Amino acid sequence: MQSVSVPNAALGGAFERVFSLLYEAITDVIIKTRMYESILQRLKETLDVMRPLVEKMVLSNREQDLPEERTKRLIERMEKGEKRVRKYSKLPWWKYLVRFHYANKLLQLEKDLCGFFKVELPAWNAMNGLDVLESVRGIKDIRERLSLSRLNSVASCVVPRFRDFVIGLDVPLEELKMQLLKVEVSMLVLTAPGGCGKTTLVKMLGHDDQIKGIFKENIFFVPVSKTPNLKVIIQKLLGKDDWSPAFQSDEDAIDQLEEMLLVLVKQSKPILLILDDVWSGSESLLEKFAFRLPNYKILVTSRTAFPRFSFTYKLKPLNDDDAMELFRHSAGLQDGSSSYIPDGEMVKKIVKGCGGFPLALRVVGKSLCGKSAATWLLRLAKWSHGFSILDTDIDSDLLKCLQSSLEFKSNEMILKECFMDLGSFPEDQKIPVAALIDMWSELYELVEDGIHVIANLHEINTRNLANLVVTRQDTSLVGSYCSEDFVLQHDLLRELAIHQCSQEPIEQRKRLIVDISGNNIPKWWMEQRLQLINAQLLSISTDERFSSSWCNLLPAKVEVLVLNFQTKNYCLPGFVEKMDKLKALIVTNYGFFPAELGNIHLLGSLPNLKRIRFQKVSIPSIFKAPPPLRNLEKISLFMCNIGKNFRNCSIEISNAWSNLMEIIIDYCNDLVEFPTWLCYIVSLKKLSITNCHKLSTLPIEIRELTGLEVLNLRSCTNLSELPESVTSLQNLSILDISDCLSISKLPKHIGELRNLNEIHMTGCLRLRNPLPPSTMDLEKLKRVVCDKERAKLWEAIQEFRMDGTRIEIRIVEKDINLNWLANRF
Repeated sequence: MQSVSVPNAALGGAFERVFSLLYEAITDVIIKTRMYESILQRLKETLDVMRPLVEKMVLSNREQDLPEERTKRLIERMEKGEKRVRKYSKLPWWKYLVRFHYANKLLQLEKDLCGFFKVELPAWNAMNGLDVLESVRGIKDIRERLSLSRLNSVASCVVPRFRDFVIGLDVPLEELKMQLLKVEVSMLVLTAPGGCGKTTLVKMLGHDDQIKGIFKENIFFVPVSKTPNLKVIIQKLLGKDDWSPAFQSDEDAIDQLEEMLLVLVKQSKPILLILDDVWSGSESLLEKFAFRLPNYKILVTSRTAFPRFSFTYKLKPLNDDDAMELFRHSAGLQDGSSSYIPDGEMVKKIVKGCGGFPLALRVVGKSLCGKSAATWLLRLAKWSHGFSILDTDIDSDLLKCLQSSLEFKSNEMILKECFMDLGSFPEDQKIPVAALIDMWSELYELVEDGIHVIANLHEINTRNLANLVVTRQDTSLVGSYCSEDFVLQHDLLRELAIHQCSQEPIEQRKRLIVDISGNNIPKWWMEQRLQLINAQLLSISTDERFSSSWCNLLPAKVEVLVLNFQTKNYCLPGFVEKMDKLKALIVTNYGFFPAELGNIHLLGSLPNLKRIRFQKVSIPSIFKAPPPLRNLEKISLFMCNIGKNFRNCSIEISNAWSNLMEIIIDYCNDLVEFPTWLCYIVSLKKLSITNCHKLSTLPIEIRELTGLEVLNLRSCTNLSELPESVTSLQNLSILDISDCLSISKLPKHIGELRNLNEIHMTGCLRLRNPLPPSTMDLEKLKRVVCDKERAKLWEAIQEFRMDGTRIEIRIVEKDINLNWLANRF
């Protein structure tokens, strides 16, 4: 018995010596260095818990002469750990990779110690019949502490360092911090298109001194994949490894995470959880992490804005100066490493092509770094001749990053189609929502076209594939009032749309987008074998140098034709008359002044044409001799010169356009008199004459529009009154006279509009007298949208309504904004 106890006694001494060395090493390093102080502190706390337990174990081995293998294994582990800690303490601060390597080693030591107490010590305890764990601290308390140490795992959830050259993110960092630290913000979504620097920004935030001072070691960073696995994410947060028991379910994983977070909260430790690169459709995943805990915040980075969550910060592309500096750094122009130094104008053109996207600037810059003058010139020449930045010989990372934003679910493919259609409009130009309504209603046969289009645009906006700019806030019926709303698309995203459209041969493409510079007609257009076009959407954009000299084309299946131009005179292409399947024609002049539009007569050969939209063109001839358009349902004239022929049309359009249901006239400054012939289009249901400041009166013949349902006269500032005959419009449902500054009274018998459901009258400054008593007879009136002063007029009659029902009076403050000036994504 004596011969065995001596080795055990020696073993106990060796154990105590190694334990002391490890403890002293950790304590010494904590005092001398602050590098990874949190893991060393946790190791010290773990050893503090272990000390009394190990002493009892060694004493019991001595007394009972039990096997010593387990104690030897622990001694070996602690000897290795002591050496690791000493090596770790001698590392200079700048050796990031080596420090990370030893940090992993320290984590392995922590895991070894935890494993000893979870497996070997309980087994030893059972053999001895002792309740050592319960007598010291309690096994539950130890497991909580060990789990807590895992929760602070440096290797699995530390915020990574940002190693790239960073410029232009200082202001966004301060703005992001300010919003994140607001008391009411528990979850903040940082959103932007791919390649804009979202992950870099949150890495900067995770290492910001102010943020670290608030959250200390409780900042957890977890990348989230396109197909996130909740259990894996929580396993990382809890520091669990393969040897840890698996979660029984997602709910079990969530419960364990919440329990661990609750431990920190009870210790008054603020928590910041960063979920990086969260993809569309992951709202339910985010909600699982949204525990109602004090001092607990979640920061999400995503290409999707997630409107379900209240707080969003949108990261914008770099401004011109910062973009220039980042590009010059990436191209090696600042340190002289480039063998060729291009002139400033060349650099500006290349930087502009990158659109302020940090990823694009880095990729393009690196692809030109150290290259010859010929390479620089060739790259710029390709871009100048219509080649996209995505088509040139640069690294494919940029294209892959952007393309990944177009991965839609099967039931969302229409969003991808709509996104690619946005490439039909010129770069750096506003895309009218009204034009998209005309386009998409015909291409995709949308029911309730305006509502569906607006819904799709909001979703595209949410995914940061375009910006939807709403210029007025007093709308109630979505899609009825969007004449001034528009979409902005970043040039790089437009190039992505065009690139995606061009992956098939010309004759097989669903949409064909053609940009013509000068008179340089594309080569494929000149080739006879490619004349036949099977695209449903054809878009042709020309610049101010184009001479309107068209080559022949056979667009047999085109349903939507978009023509964009900048010249003073423009003729419809001769091949238009062959488009017998054409349903929508959108002609837009992006020049400064209205341009004369020729070949209008060609429209008479289009039997299926249903929608026409003209912008900034002079079209008196269309009313002088209207082409027969039996299926035309809608015509929109925006900033057009319509001329005297519009007032004095000699041919009855009611016969030529017998199915016309909607007329939109907006910003047509030469409209002085309301044309009487318009009043005899019995099929008309919607009439919108807005921002026509010279229009002063409406004719008494307006009473003939018996089928009219919507009458919009918004911002006709010189219109003095509504004629009494307007009360004959028995089917009128919506009346808008907002910002008609000269109207001082409503028609005396307005109560005869039995089907009137909604009135807009915000900004009718001269309308101050009491409303006509007949307004009490508007039995179906449900909503009045107005300002405070006009609201008082309606409140005065509210009590006297015959049926006792109340009208919803929606008060809209004067919406003074500069949204309409926006011209950048």
